[in-house]
Amino acid sequence: MKHFDIGSIIVIAITFVLFVMALFSTGFTHDLLLEAGVFLVSVKLIIMAYKTSVSSKKIHLELEEIKNILKNFKKNT
Repeated sequence: MKHFDIGSIIVIAITFVLFVMALFSTGFTHDLLLEAGVFLVSVKLIIMAYKTSVSSKKIHLELEEIKNILKNFKKNT
């Protein structure tokens, strides 16, 4: 949960509630495919944001490690 902010959680909840409401109001018709597509696009965007957050954290840690190595190298020379 550390990669999700309050805004992402609210968007997830609202998207899911609207999808369920559309499911009950339209039933299993052609419009359901459209609603499912919108829901899946929202999920994909949230997954991409999560992966970006994880990748950013990893890059930040690697940069800190490089920075520390360079500091130690400067001290030794």
